[in-house]
Amino acid sequence: QVQLVESGGGLVQAGGSLRLSCAASGSIRSIATVGWHRQAPGKQRGLVARITGGGRITYADSVKGRFTISRDDAKNTVYLEMNSLKPEDSSVYYCNADIYTKKGWELGRWGQGTQVTVSS
Repeated sequence: QVQLVESGGGLVQAGGSLRLSCAASGSIRSIATVGWHRQAPGKQRGLVARITGGGRITYADSVKGRFTISRDDAKNTVYLEMNSLKPEDSSVYYCNADIYTKKGWELGRWGQGTQVTVSS
């Protein structure tokens, strides 16, 4: 069974930085598209950034120029570098991935999330 584990969240002051990691483990052959999403209390979960297997990247307008998504396929890990953080970036951050396993595709696998809190 494939697992996704997010890490790197925490408490940071406005203007600070954090780097989130999304590590996949299990019987993985390859990882296709991976997305970082976030959900604040009382709000819908929304896409923050996405990277395809070919490296095509999409960002939400609210994070363009501040966040950078990258991937290390040798480590089955996707990163989200977050700079110039704002209080409105406070959310639980989740990764979501389409993974090709030894038993076939697992689409839309979610991690458990990591909390990011930005203080003003």
